[in-house]
Formats: sequence, structure tokens, C-alpha cells
Amino acid sequence: MVVAKIAPSLLSSDFACLAQECERMLELGADYLHMDVMDGHFVPNLTLGAPIIKCLRPHTKGFLDCHLMVSHPEQWVDDFASAGADLFCFHIEATEDAATLIDRIHAKGMKAGMAVKPKTPIDVVYPFASKLDQVLVMTVEPGFGGQAFMPECMQKVADLRSKFPDIDIQVDGGLDPDNIGVAAKAGANVIVAGSSIFKANSPGEVISLFRKTVDEAQAAM
Repeated sequence: MVVAKIAPSLLSSDFACLAQECERMLELGADYLHMDVMDGHFVPNLTLGAPIIKCLRPHTKGFLDCHLMVSHPEQWVDDFASAGADLFCFHIEATEDAATLIDRIHAKGMKAGMAVKPKTPIDVVYPFASKLDQVLVMTVEPGFGGQAFMPECMQKVADLRSKFPDIDIQVDGGLDPDNIGVAAKAGANVIVAGSSIFKANSPGEVISLFRKTVDEAQAAM
């Protein structure tokens, strides 16, 4: 049985005190610190990159889960490894040689994740699943925070969990206390959430609720 891992999305944090925000989330029970990286090409926005991670790394022992929404992710493997990233997650839609990229990520000492957009069929992941540490099923279109959760993506999660019961399945986009049950029941165990954690009156309670819901769903499978 896979375990719950809660990953607050730093895209919703206060960038002016990013290190403190990371430590606050870890103290409240977060397992991962999720960092969205955009290059302005694969998606229209531009955000955190390897230099920020390199500056942040000495100030936190947290697991840095880096989601690269970039074109040609191969060119960033060395930079993110050197910066201190723990997991390098790339989009299958952005590379022509996923197998080689996974090997390069592992060779640099990072875990490898593969992400799929909402309209990408989940079976594109299947040939690589045995080499992956995590699969990210996007539940919004990548590139913008604050979008509404897309429940139709849960069938992909369910199909993936049925075929690969031991893999970490991450969901990202619009997750909140109202829909966490749907994601957990489908089989997601790594939960990314930004606004619903950082803007909550009690972020720790939200993290605890997410964990409890995932653990209960996994126990029932």
C-alpha cells in the first residue's frame, strides 16, 4: 500500500520569505515542497528556476519536488541536480526520448517523475512506469494557479493505480477539502495543493485532512 504524501505548492507561498514558508509547511506536517518551474514556452508563464532552488537548499531539509513545465527538459537536468532538487518531474509532451531522460535524472541522484496534461491519455506513461518514481496527473491545464479541479481526470488516476498499484501517483490542480475524497478514492496518494493550504485559516488542519483521507482510501483498496 502506498502512503500519503502532502506537497504544498510553493507557487501560492509568499516569495518574499520563501525559506520561512518552507519550514512552516514542514512543521505543519508537509512531506514534500512542490515547486513549479515554467519557462514561458511550454506554458505561457515564467516562474521559479534552478537558481532559486540553489539559494533555498541550504535553508531547508525538505524534499524538493520540482515539476518542470518546460520545453526540452533534458537541458535542465544538470542544473537542477546541482541546485539540490530531490525529484525532477518532466512532461511527457515535452520530450522525444523519455527513457533516456529518466536514466539521466537517476544518474544525477534525483528521483524521476513524469507528468501528463489533462488531455493526454494515461497509457503513454505505461511503457516507462517501471522506471519512474512518480507519475503526476494534472487536474488543471498547467501554467496557472487557482483553476478549478477537473474530476474527469480521475479515471486516468484509477486506471494507473489499477495497473501499477505500488507507484506514487501525484495529482496537482484545484485540490481542496471538498474534492480530496474523489482524488483519494481514485488512487492518488501524493497531493499537491496551493491555495487551499496557504490561504486556509488553519493550513495544518488541511494537511492533516488530506493525509487522513488518502490513508483511509488506500486502506479500503
